[in-house]
Amino acid sequence: MTHSADYTPHHDDPATPSLDELFRNVPCVRTVEELASPGIFESDEELEEFLAFTYAARRADLA
Repeated sequence: MTHSADYTPHHDDPATPSLDELFRNVPCVRTVEELASPGIFESDEELEEFLAFTYAARRADLA
């Protein structure tokens, strides 16, 4: 049995695009607000809770 840690992907297939090719035209996300599309959160309060959690988690990693 092969474990996922033992798996080595093969990139010999010319039909398989590289990561650079896959992400060539993908815009960068610079802020959490850019991820907030209409309909993802049920209310403004839910969005604010998510943003507060995200900012707190980022600050916690800095310590």
